[in-house]
Amino acid sequence: MSDREIDQQLVERAQRGEKRAFDLLVAKYQRRLARLLSRFIRDGSDIEDVTQEAFVKAYRALPSFRGESAFYTWLYRIGINTAKNFLSANGRRPVVNSEIEDEDGETFDLASQVPDLNTPETELMNKQILATVNTAVEALPEELRTAISLREMDGLSYDEIAKVMNCPIGTVRSRIFRAREAIAAELRPLLDTAENKRW
Repeated sequence: MSDREIDQQLVERAQRGEKRAFDLLVAKYQRRLARLLSRFIRDGSDIEDVTQEAFVKAYRALPSFRGESAFYTWLYRIGINTAKNFLSANGRRPVVNSEIEDEDGETFDLASQVPDLNTPETELMNKQILATVNTAVEALPEELRTAISLREMDGLSYDEIAKVMNCPIGTVRSRIFRAREAIAAELRPLLDTAENKRW
Protein backbone atom coordinates (compact mmCIF):
# COMPACT_ATOMS: atom_id res chain seq x y z
CA MET A 1 0.00 0.00 0.00
CA SER A 2 1.42 3.41 -1.00
CA ASP A 3 1.94 6.32 1.37
CA ARG A 4 -0.86 8.21 -0.37
CA GLU A 5 -3.28 5.26 0.06
CA ILE A 6 -2.44 5.01 3.76
CA ASP A 7 -3.07 8.76 4.15
CA GLN A 8 -6.36 8.44 2.27
CA GLN A 9 -7.51 5.66 4.62
CA LEU A 10 -6.59 7.77 7.65
CA VAL A 11 -8.44 10.76 6.16
CA GLU A 12 -11.56 8.67 5.54
CA ARG A 13 -11.46 7.33 9.11
CA ALA A 14 -11.00 10.89 10.43
CA GLN A 15 -13.92 12.08 8.27
CA ARG A 16 -16.06 9.42 9.98
CA GLY A 17 -15.16 11.00 13.33
CA GLU A 18 -12.22 8.83 14.38
CA LYS A 19 -10.01 11.42 16.07
CA ARG A 20 -7.09 9.00 16.48
CA ALA A 21 -6.77 8.75 12.68
CA PHE A 22 -6.26 12.51 12.39
CA ASP A 23 -3.78 12.40 15.30
CA LEU A 24 -1.73 9.92 13.23
CA LEU A 25 -1.70 12.33 10.27
CA VAL A 26 -0.58 15.14 12.60
CA ALA A 27 2.19 12.97 14.02
CA LYS A 28 3.31 12.03 10.50
CA TYR A 29 3.39 15.54 9.01
CA GLN A 30 3.87 17.96 11.92
CA ARG A 31 7.67 18.10 11.66
CA ARG A 32 7.59 18.28 7.88
CA LEU A 33 5.03 21.10 7.85
CA ALA A 34 6.94 23.02 10.54
CA ARG A 35 10.11 22.70 8.44
CA LEU A 36 8.25 24.08 5.41
CA LEU A 37 6.87 27.00 7.43
CA SER A 38 10.32 27.78 8.85
CA ARG A 39 11.26 28.85 5.32
CA PHE A 40 8.85 31.77 5.75
CA ILE A 41 8.77 32.44 9.51
CA ARG A 42 11.87 32.87 11.68
CA ASP A 43 10.65 32.64 15.29
CA GLY A 44 10.37 29.06 16.62
CA SER A 45 7.28 29.67 18.75
CA ASP A 46 5.55 31.40 15.81
CA ILE A 47 6.36 28.41 13.59
CA GLU A 48 4.84 26.11 16.21
CA ASP A 49 1.70 28.30 16.51
CA VAL A 50 1.21 28.58 12.74
CA THR A 51 1.77 24.83 12.30
CA GLN A 52 -0.89 24.11 14.94
CA GLU A 53 -3.26 26.62 13.35
CA ALA A 54 -2.75 24.98 9.94
CA PHE A 55 -3.67 21.57 11.42
CA VAL A 56 -6.76 23.07 13.09
CA LYS A 57 -7.81 24.55 9.73
CA ALA A 58 -7.12 21.22 8.01
CA TYR A 59 -9.21 19.37 10.60
CA ARG A 60 -12.12 21.78 10.12
CA ALA A 61 -11.82 21.53 6.32
CA LEU A 62 -11.46 17.74 6.37
CA PRO A 63 -15.10 17.06 5.38
CA SER A 64 -14.41 18.90 2.08
CA PHE A 65 -11.21 16.92 1.32
CA ARG A 66 -12.01 14.67 -1.67
CA GLY A 67 -8.59 13.09 -2.27
CA GLU A 68 -8.05 14.76 -5.66
CA SER A 69 -4.53 15.59 -4.49
CA ALA A 70 -2.34 13.86 -1.94
CA PHE A 71 -3.20 14.75 1.67
CA TYR A 72 0.18 16.39 2.31
CA THR A 73 -0.14 18.51 -0.86
CA TRP A 74 -3.50 19.74 0.42
CA LEU A 75 -2.02 20.27 3.91
CA TYR A 76 0.98 22.20 2.49
CA ARG A 77 -1.41 24.56 0.68
CA ILE A 78 -3.26 25.20 3.94
CA GLY A 79 0.07 25.67 5.77
CA ILE A 80 1.41 28.18 3.24
CA ASN A 81 -1.84 30.16 3.26
CA THR A 82 -1.84 30.16 7.08
CA ALA A 83 1.78 31.40 7.11
CA LYS A 84 0.97 34.14 4.56
CA ASN A 85 -2.00 35.28 6.64
CA PHE A 86 0.11 35.28 9.81
CA LEU A 87 2.89 37.32 8.17
CA SER A 88 0.56 39.87 6.61
CA ALA A 89 -1.36 40.25 9.90
CA ASN A 90 1.95 40.97 11.64
CA GLY A 91 3.35 43.16 8.85
CA ARG A 92 6.34 40.87 8.25
CA ARG A 93 8.17 39.55 5.21
CA PRO A 94 8.93 35.85 4.91
CA VAL A 95 12.50 34.80 5.63
CA VAL A 96 14.66 31.94 4.44
CA ASN A 97 16.40 29.97 7.17
CA SER A 98 19.81 28.63 6.15
CA GLU A 99 19.78 25.97 8.87
CA ILE A 100 16.90 23.95 7.40
CA GLU A 101 17.61 20.49 6.04
CA ASP A 102 15.28 17.77 4.84
CA GLU A 103 15.08 14.33 6.47
CA ASP A 104 18.07 13.13 4.43
CA GLY A 105 20.18 16.04 5.63
CA GLU A 106 20.13 17.72 2.22
CA THR A 107 20.20 21.48 1.88
CA PHE A 108 19.78 23.52 -1.29
CA ASP A 109 21.97 21.50 -3.67
CA LEU A 110 24.36 24.28 -4.63
CA ALA A 111 27.24 23.76 -2.22
CA SER A 112 28.04 20.61 -4.23
CA GLN A 113 29.44 22.89 -6.94
CA VAL A 114 32.49 23.49 -4.75
CA PRO A 115 35.09 20.72 -4.30
CA ASP A 116 34.42 18.77 -1.12
CA LEU A 117 37.72 19.43 0.65
CA ASN A 118 37.73 20.41 4.29
CA THR A 119 40.00 23.38 3.90
CA PRO A 120 39.23 26.77 5.46
CA GLU A 121 38.91 28.18 1.91
CA THR A 122 36.27 25.67 0.79
CA GLU A 123 34.37 25.98 4.08
CA LEU A 124 34.32 29.75 3.63
CA MET A 125 33.24 29.33 -0.01
CA ASN A 126 30.41 26.97 1.03
CA LYS A 127 29.22 29.50 3.62
CA GLN A 128 29.38 32.30 1.05
CA ILE A 129 27.39 30.23 -1.47
CA LEU A 130 24.75 29.33 1.10
CA ALA A 131 24.48 32.96 2.27
CA THR A 132 24.24 34.15 -1.35
CA VAL A 133 21.55 31.57 -2.17
CA ASN A 134 19.53 32.48 0.92
CA THR A 135 19.82 36.21 0.20
CA ALA A 136 18.80 35.62 -3.43
CA VAL A 137 15.84 33.42 -2.42
CA GLU A 138 14.74 35.94 0.22
CA ALA A 139 14.77 38.73 -2.39
CA LEU A 140 12.52 36.79 -4.80
CA PRO A 141 8.86 37.75 -5.18
CA GLU A 142 6.71 35.55 -2.94
CA GLU A 143 5.35 33.27 -5.69
CA LEU A 144 8.85 32.53 -7.02
CA ARG A 145 10.24 31.97 -3.51
CA THR A 146 7.42 29.56 -2.66
CA ALA A 147 7.80 27.61 -5.91
CA ILE A 148 11.59 27.21 -5.63
CA SER A 149 11.37 26.29 -1.93
CA LEU A 150 8.76 23.60 -2.55
CA ARG A 151 10.83 22.19 -5.43
CA GLU A 152 14.41 22.40 -4.14
CA MET A 153 13.95 22.14 -0.39
CA ASP A 154 10.89 19.92 -0.08
CA GLY A 155 11.35 17.91 -3.27
CA LEU A 156 7.76 18.28 -4.50
CA SER A 157 7.03 17.48 -8.14
CA TYR A 158 5.86 20.21 -10.52
CA ASP A 159 2.38 18.70 -10.41
CA GLU A 160 2.32 18.76 -6.59
CA ILE A 161 3.57 22.36 -6.54
CA ALA A 162 0.83 23.33 -9.01
CA LYS A 163 -1.74 21.87 -6.61
CA VAL A 164 -0.18 23.51 -3.53
CA MET A 165 0.03 26.90 -5.25
CA ASN A 166 -3.30 26.46 -7.03
CA CYS A 167 -1.96 27.40 -10.47
CA PRO A 168 -1.26 25.69 -13.83
CA ILE A 169 1.85 23.51 -14.13
CA GLY A 170 3.23 25.83 -16.85
CA THR A 171 3.14 28.70 -14.34
CA VAL A 172 5.07 26.54 -11.85
CA ARG A 173 7.73 25.77 -14.49
CA SER A 174 8.02 29.46 -15.35
CA ARG A 175 8.30 30.51 -11.68
CA ILE A 176 10.97 27.91 -10.93
CA PHE A 177 12.92 28.85 -14.06
CA ARG A 178 12.79 32.57 -13.16
CA ALA A 179 13.79 31.82 -9.55
CA ARG A 180 16.76 29.70 -10.68
CA GLU A 181 17.86 32.40 -13.13
CA ALA A 182 17.76 35.04 -10.36
CA ILE A 183 19.75 32.79 -8.00
CA ALA A 184 22.25 31.93 -10.76
CA ALA A 185 22.83 35.63 -11.48
CA GLU A 186 23.81 36.15 -7.82
CA LEU A 187 26.06 33.05 -7.81
CA ARG A 188 27.95 33.80 -11.04
CA PRO A 189 30.53 36.13 -9.44
CA LEU A 190 31.22 33.57 -6.69
CA LEU A 191 31.43 30.52 -8.94
CA ASP A 192 33.01 32.35 -11.88
CA THR A 193 30.60 30.77 -14.37
CA ALA A 194 29.84 32.00 -17.87
CA GLU A 195 26.83 34.21 -18.54
CA ASN A 196 25.01 31.47 -20.50
CA LYS A 197 25.48 28.84 -17.75
CA ARG A 198 23.56 28.53 -14.53
CA TRP A 199 26.34 27.14 -12.30
